[in-house]
Amino acid sequence: MFEKRIVIDCRGHLLGRLASVIAKELLNGQKIVCVRCEEINVSGSFARNKVKYLAFLRKRMNVNPKKGPIHFRAPSKILWRTIRGMLPHKTPRGAHALSRLTTYEGVPPPFDRRKRVVVPQALRVLRLAPGRSFILLKRLSTEFGWKHSQVIDRLEAKRKLKAKRWYLKTKALTSLRKKTVATTQNLLSKKRATFGETQSIADVLTKNGYRAN
Repeated sequence: MFEKRIVIDCRGHLLGRLASVIAKELLNGQKIVCVRCEEINVSGSFARNKVKYLAFLRKRMNVNPKKGPIHFRAPSKILWRTIRGMLPHKTPRGAHALSRLTTYEGVPPPFDRRKRVVVPQALRVLRLAPGRSFILLKRLSTEFGWKHSQVIDRLEAKRKLKAKRWYLKTKALTSLRKKTVATTQNLLSKKRATFGETQSIADVLTKNGYRAN
């Protein structure tokens, strides 16, 4: 699936499965942009994932916790760190692969006008058994200190409204174009039936007293 740049819409994907597919493509040289990371799904109940993240938060350096490990709260950075764990990021090959990855919350410009794709191997509706519990990554992030959930929701609502207006306008123009083409074809068919298929425009003009130049 090698292209100049692939924009992946992360909504409805399972975190681990999506990260594994992206990591492999990055190692193959593909540039990837991930949007709507806050809509990623994580399998398991909220209580289970909260306990797992609390255990992760306890992993720190006793001498100076600022030196790591760094515990990201933003959904885009959580996805970025998950993918980093699947890459040999301490080698030149892995570092170059990680540099080809960009992650965002929401769909910022110019990616709101680009074609976005999904990863069927990682879609929750195809991979998670019906009835199994799951959570949204933005809920987990908000629980542990991510403060921009409402801002992203507001910007996404504005973007969707703008996209809906553009879609309705394009749909109306397409319908009008098809109607115009159909009307023109009907008029041409009537003219051909009147003048005959073999008559040229010059013959018609000459017959009606006009001189064709």
